[in-house]
Amino acid sequence: MAREGILVHSPYERMTEEQIKQIHHASVQILNDPGMISFNCEAAEIFSANGAEVTSITSADNPCWLVRIPEKLILQAINSAPKIVKLGARNRDNSLFLNGEEPRVFFVSGSETNIWLDVDFPTYVKKSDPGTEILVPEFHKRRGTVLDLCQAAHLCEHLESLDAFIRSVNIQDKDIIEDNKDVNKFFASLNNTTKHVMAGLTSLEQLDNVVNMAKLIVGGGEEELKENPIISFITCLVKSPLQFVDDTSQTLMEICRRGLPVVVSSAPQAGSTAPMTEDGIMAQINAEVLAGITLSQLVNEGTPVLYGSVPVRARLDTLNDSYGAPETSQYNIDCVQMARFYKLPCYATAGVCDTKIPGQQTSIERLFSDILVTLSGPQYLHCAYGLLDCNSTFCLLQAVLDDAHFQMIKFFLRPPRISEDEVAESLKQIRAVVATPQKLYIRYIRPLMRSGKLSMPYPFEGDGETDNVFALAHERMKQLLAQPVEHIDPATTKKIFEEIPGILSRLNVYEERRKQ
Repeated sequence: MAREGILVHSPYERMTEEQIKQIHHASVQILNDPGMISFNCEAAEIFSANGAEVTSITSADNPCWLVRIPEKLILQAINSAPKIVKLGARNRDNSLFLNGEEPRVFFVSGSETNIWLDVDFPTYVKKSDPGTEILVPEFHKRRGTVLDLCQAAHLCEHLESLDAFIRSVNIQDKDIIEDNKDVNKFFASLNNTTKHVMAGLTSLEQLDNVVNMAKLIVGGGEEELKENPIISFITCLVKSPLQFVDDTSQTLMEICRRGLPVVVSSAPQAGSTAPMTEDGIMAQINAEVLAGITLSQLVNEGTPVLYGSVPVRARLDTLNDSYGAPETSQYNIDCVQMARFYKLPCYATAGVCDTKIPGQQTSIERLFSDILVTLSGPQYLHCAYGLLDCNSTFCLLQAVLDDAHFQMIKFFLRPPRISEDEVAESLKQIRAVVATPQKLYIRYIRPLMRSGKLSMPYPFEGDGETDNVFALAHERMKQLLAQPVEHIDPATTKKIFEEIPGILSRLNVYEERRKQ
């Protein structure tokens, strides 16, 4: 078994088939002229060995190479990249199958924020009516910790609409350093959710420790992990415009050599690191992603790779990101179409906003992109839970609100139940009701209520006089966090702490319980 996701039967498309081909051809031209600048020597050598034109760019401080990628290599890579990518899970029923030719959407958290947003509800007395008390949410920012990451994974385990977990907070404890950050990041996530876990690497030197941890959890070696890849990786190997970054390019290549799923992600900002026009940013981001996919397949043909897109528009007043702008959703929908053109699974972006705390603007911006990008049919829709302030802040309360909104979207996208039998039954019902004095359909509703075919009221609905959405969502958040989590079993946990260096002792729940 695996998670079903939601199948979008008639995906929303902005570009025509001819426009898609025009973007593809423009991207191919970009990769040949001007080409990619590679700050990674090995990547340049791999391209050169496979027929790309590579020339050295003289620089005493930062040696780099101009790589002109021929169309032949790009097409070969597109053909060799798997069209179906499996993302495994500790609980195999939470596995995902991402089919590049099927617009079946899975909803995922993300991204690694620096700020954790707490909320509490102090009671205030209304000045004009001292007998009236009001609960007002107050939000408090702080740096995220490894225990916050555990809590985020715990909550996401129980969010009904969330299909996989991307680490949602940058762990910044005093005892977290570069040499132990990755193992703690992955262990904290894996130990608190049975869903698929995806993250980026801080240090390439920690890749094997992370992979070995995953092998211990699946209970086998390399082949067992490939069969049930409970972890996958995000690599932002391209710095826009058109530059292979040294360290993240090396990370991509090493992940590919291990045959594990990887996202080739590009995040240009229209107006600063990419053209502001839709055709311009699309030609560039598509070229950047194709360049990364080509490298992945040259390193290890058949590497499971996702077409990753995080395009955003610049604010014209500050040149900061504007995730809430309609253009950002346009770019993401276009990227979904390009990925589908290549029949590659798509890692797309939605549910993002510019505001710093939950509120009206937050809900408007998030729902706008959630609905539209979902309708375009990406296979892996990330950034969709709990993110605020241009993806710099994570809030558990917002994640609970997002879960409710995605449940509504999933219900809306259910296919219509229209058939000859259904229509015949409805005609019979209409004739029967019209013949009665009351002319009401009430008696037919109860069976539908029991069937699950009717949507429920908004779960955070107030009493009609007041808006208690935040307070009700906070209660729901506490209920979800009170539910148990299926941790990694004690024997495997013991092996992990014995064999994988650097994991903080306070994350061993069994040892902590023994001490108590």
